[in-house]
Amino acid sequence: MNYIIDEEELEPLEETEDEQKEADSIFEDASQLSSSHNPFKTSIFPVLIINKQLRIIYLNESCEKMFSGLSSLSGKYFFDLFGKAFDLEDARKIRDTILNGGNGFSWKGTAQLKTRDIVSVQIRVYIFPLEMDLKAPSDFVVMFDDFTEENKKLLRSVFLSLLEASKLKDNDTGKHIIRVNEYSKLFAEKLYKIGGKSYMRIDADFIDNIGFLAAMHDVGKIGTPDDILNKEGPLSDWEWAVMREHTKNGAFILSTYPNPMAKEIALSHHEKWNGSGYPFQLEGEMIPLAARIVTIADVYDALRMERVYKPALTHEVAVSKIIEQSGIHFDPALIEVFKTITGDFEKIYQTLAD
Repeated sequence: MNYIIDEEELEPLEETEDEQKEADSIFEDASQLSSSHNPFKTSIFPVLIINKQLRIIYLNESCEKMFSGLSSLSGKYFFDLFGKAFDLEDARKIRDTILNGGNGFSWKGTAQLKTRDIVSVQIRVYIFPLEMDLKAPSDFVVMFDDFTEENKKLLRSVFLSLLEASKLKDNDTGKHIIRVNEYSKLFAEKLYKIGGKSYMRIDADFIDNIGFLAAMHDVGKIGTPDDILNKEGPLSDWEWAVMREHTKNGAFILSTYPNPMAKEIALSHHEKWNGSGYPFQLEGEMIPLAARIVTIADVYDALRMERVYKPALTHEVAVSKIIEQSGIHFDPALIEVFKTITGDFEKIYQTLAD
């Protein structure tokens, strides 16, 4: 067993040879129970049963499906598999619940399962004795309730409302921000496949988040005066100063979003690799990776679009102009990756054309 949450308190209890044999037998018997004798077998809720030594002795079909990305659960120790999903204090309480009868041998709380390959899963967890009438139960039910999508939809609906409000102020089309989302997600997926030390930060959560948050890059324009935002001619120096404030405004608006990527993109998507951007003249890797990705996506789409002050450029010309700015406006390492996915950018633009 390799599970240790706290060296002094939370190592699982060692089982005797007889206890291990008994657990193996219980697991085999439990797996073969018919649905009429096993209320958990066909339950829509994922359920585990663990013994006093925190060893998994049964799991139902819903549980197998929910955790299909993990190695086999049967016979493993609960915290070997799920220890990192709990806060240390919650892990202590779970152990106390099972060993010492804390809270009447019952516990409820939340956990977050996360791996590099799977988007984080937020779960409500309920633990209670398998047989409620025993004063010293030996087996415990662990029931899971996945509320990831419920929570994500609620959170994102609030920020989508802000995005819709900002679109009323800007002359960019809704398709523009959808395309920027798609370019950015594609870029992140490519970097994920490349991997290595440079892109270790990129995991399934990074890809999922940038595919939603890239669209928020200009949400700060909701605070920019209409006469500046929609001016047809060139902006004066003071008007440019006001326009640049949309990065700070966006960061302020998105500061309550639980993932810092939202604020990073809004604040830094106009920074340039050589330090000549705004608002803080960051340079090189001082610029957050997500912002560096969104910058390329945003500029590509802006070049392709017709504006009152410029014609739409072809895919080939837009790509050429971006490559020319490698090491100046854009991260040169990202530009090398961009060269390999330009065809995919063109497909996204054509598929989601205005």
